[in-house]
This record gives sequence, structure tokens and C-alpha cells, in this order.
Amino acid sequence: MFGLKLCFYQRLAISLVVVFSMVLSIFFAASVHLQRVTQNEAEQRLHLNLAEHLVQDNPLLQTGVYDYEALKNLFHTLMVMGPNFEFYYLDPNGKVLTYSSEFGPLARDQVELEPILEMLDGSAALPLVGQDPRDAGGEKIFSVAPVYNSQGLQGYIYVIIGGQVFDSIIAGLNRSSAMQQFGLFAVAALIFLLVALLVLFKNFTRPMKILSDDMDRVRAADFDKSVMQQARKLWKRESHNEVHRLGCAFNDMLEHIDTQFERLQQTDIQRRILLADLSHDLRTPLANLQGYIETLDIHNDTLSSDERKRFVDISLKNARNLKHLIDQIFELAYLEAGQVTMSRESFSLGELIHDVSAKFAMQIEAKSLTMNIEFGQQDVFVNTDIGKLERVLTNLIDNAIRHTDSGGTITLAVIQNDNTVRVEIKDTGNGISQNELAFIFDARYQASNQCKDSKIHAGLGLAICKKLTQLLNSELSVTSEVGKGTCFSLNLALESSPSS
Repeated sequence: MFGLKLCFYQRLAISLVVVFSMVLSIFFAASVHLQRVTQNEAEQRLHLNLAEHLVQDNPLLQTGVYDYEALKNLFHTLMVMGPNFEFYYLDPNGKVLTYSSEFGPLARDQVELEPILEMLDGSAALPLVGQDPRDAGGEKIFSVAPVYNSQGLQGYIYVIIGGQVFDSIIAGLNRSSAMQQFGLFAVAALIFLLVALLVLFKNFTRPMKILSDDMDRVRAADFDKSVMQQARKLWKRESHNEVHRLGCAFNDMLEHIDTQFERLQQTDIQRRILLADLSHDLRTPLANLQGYIETLDIHNDTLSSDERKRFVDISLKNARNLKHLIDQIFELAYLEAGQVTMSRESFSLGELIHDVSAKFAMQIEAKSLTMNIEFGQQDVFVNTDIGKLERVLTNLIDNAIRHTDSGGTITLAVIQNDNTVRVEIKDTGNGISQNELAFIFDARYQASNQCKDSKIHAGLGLAICKKLTQLLNSELSVTSEVGKGTCFSLNLALESSPSS
């Protein structure tokens, strides 16, 4: 039996049977104890004045006790008539002076007076027990009355209610009755448990079985989308039942897995398209490079020095374009794979912007552009990866220069807020149409305002900037209007300036 694998319902049922049996035993023991206490109280109240009547009605006790043998015979006669009682005569200190010796010697010949005095005082709560002379450690309910003579207190008549004979008879009857009652009660309880509780718990565990079946079916189908969509939808999200909440969590997990599958499929499609496009972009400079190098190799002796230099310059330009494109591909791949480490440090944002803008001084001058740098009243310090932020600013400024016509203006603005600082790169170039703004950060996307120059542009620059900005815990946003220019902006966490 113990080798069998029990389901949740079976384990719960067995546990409940064991717990219910324990509770039943405790309840039965408490019930027997309460019944015994009630019976003792009733008997003690019924025979409370027994000793007093014995003293008042017996000539031996009315004026004091002098003949202990006669008193012993009296006790014997009374016990024959009422075997439920045991009679003892105690001195004022509680020592047993005489008793009926029918049942042999006593276990102790001294009785504590505290319960006796408490009973005589009349303030005792019943049932009140006193020491049983025939049992060294036992206590019984009793009746007691003082015996006086002309000299004062002579002793006590101490009557044990429910003697040994009575106890042996009652114990046998109680055992038989208790076994019968317990047996009937246990059978009735088990029948109720099997018929009522097990049906109830079956209903309780039914949702768990349904959820388990759903999980088994989805796992067996290897998370097939059609099978996942057939998973039961009976779960109530706001229910207090833990199984319902677990079922909702399972459904949420299936929906998340389904969404992830769709994203993976879409990513795979985009990856294939990207590889095809990049292959085309790589093929052009590679073919040009190969063509000019082959020309140099074949006609090297017949080419003039000027032609040879022109072919070499063209080959170098194609090699640089090819390297730039490969560098961008690898950079985007590393960013998307999360294989990038962050190196945060505190630095002056103003110094970084001045250093980055200085790299474009020759391009600005060659294209007759104006570059403005706008700061607040004081420099600000940020704590982030300076290399990645420089890469973002470099790409955005290079884009702004490329898309701004001669005579235009490029503005680098730093706007300080309460806890952040916003960096803006604005230009007065040709702008981007509103229906294209949502796609300009996608890899390989090139807007219709794409400018032609001597370099190959694969549409990866803004995608790289977007990924780098996310690593900086920021968000790259854009606003633009065709013919009026474009503004890229990002927010950085502000850090207080270090003390001098």
C-alpha cells in the first residue's frame, strides 16, 4: 500500500481521516471526563448531609465516641446496607481511629484536613474531593460531619461516596458502555466522513485535477499553440480559491509563451530579411574592392602613377566603408544579445558635450554650418557610462550634420530639471515625415529623407543609439517636421556636483 503513488485527493482524504480520528478521541475523552465530573457533583450534592444525619441519629455519636468496636460494627452494618459508601472515624487531626475492616488494611491512616474544613466551611465548590484511605494516591468525593462531646470537638465522621466495590462495578460497566458508545460514534462519524466529507473534498480537489490535466495535455503536445488555446478558461481571477488563481497564472503563462513564440517567429523573419539586406550592402563595397585590386594586379605595369594612386584610394575607401559597416553589424549584434558591460562613473556633462562637438569642427566648417551649445547657469554632473553616452551623441550629431543643408544650424542643449537633465540634439535640416517617425529606430530602416554621401549607410546607426540609450536607463525620443528640422532627446539621472 505504501508503495502506491497517492494523488492529492487521496493524500488529503487520508490526512483528514487521521485528524478527524484524533479529534474524535479527544472529544470523547473530554466528554467522558465532563460526564464523570457531573456525576460526582450530583452524587456529592445528593449525599452531602449523610454524615451529619449519621451523627445526629446515632446514640454512639450524639454525646461522643467511646466504644470504637461498636462504631466499627455500625460502619460494617451501614456498608452492607449501602455498599456505595465507606465510613471512617477521624480524630481532630485527621488520623483514622476506626473503620470497617471488611476490605483489609488501609493504604494510609492519615487524611488531610484541608478539604474537610473547606467542606464544613460551606464555601467549597462542588464536586470537592478528599483523600481516599484505601488508595495511597487516590481522591474521592465525600461527606463529613464533626463529632462533639462536652469537652468540644472529638473527631469527624468521614464518608467516602463511591467505595472500592462501587468503583469496580462502575468501572466495568463504564468500560463496556464507553466501548459501545465510542464504537457507535466512530462508525457513524466514519460513515459521515466517507459519504459527506469525501464528496465535498472531491469537489474541492476537482479544479486541481482539471488544472493538472491541462498541464499534462499542453506538455504532451510540446506547447503546441492550438492545444494551448484549448486550455480551460473556467478560472476566476478574483477568486479567493488558490487553485483558481493558480489556473489563471497557468493561463497567463501559456499566453506569455504564445506571445514569445510569435515574437521569436517575427524576430526570425526580421533576422532573415536583415541578413539578406546586409549581404547586399556588404557585397557592393567588397565587389568594388575586389575589382580595383584585380585591376591593379593585372594592369599594374601599364597604369600611370596617377591612375595607380586613384585605384588605391578607391580601394581604401571601399575597405573603410566595409569595415564601418561590419563594425556596426557587430555592435548591434552585441547590444541585442546583451553582451555589453556597463562602466559607470561621475563626470561633467558639459565637458563631454564640448569634447564631442570638437570632433565635428572640420565637418561643420566644410559644410558652412553653425553649431550652438546651450547650457544653464552651471555645469551638471551625471553618473553613467561615459563611453556609451559619447557614442550616442556622436551618432546623433553625425546624423544632424548629414541631414542639414549648408547654412543650417545644429544646437546641443542641456536642460536641467529637478532630478534629471535632458540632452537635446536639434537641427534645421530636411526633417522626417510623421508616418515614418515610428520606424526610424528599426534596424535597416532608412527614411525617405536619406542623404547620399561617400559613405555606405545601412540604417543601423539609430538602432544602435536606441539600444545604447536603453542601457543608460533612458529613452531616446524624437520630434520632427518636414522642412523644419529634427530634435532627438534623452534624459539622464542628475548627480550633484562633487565638492571642490
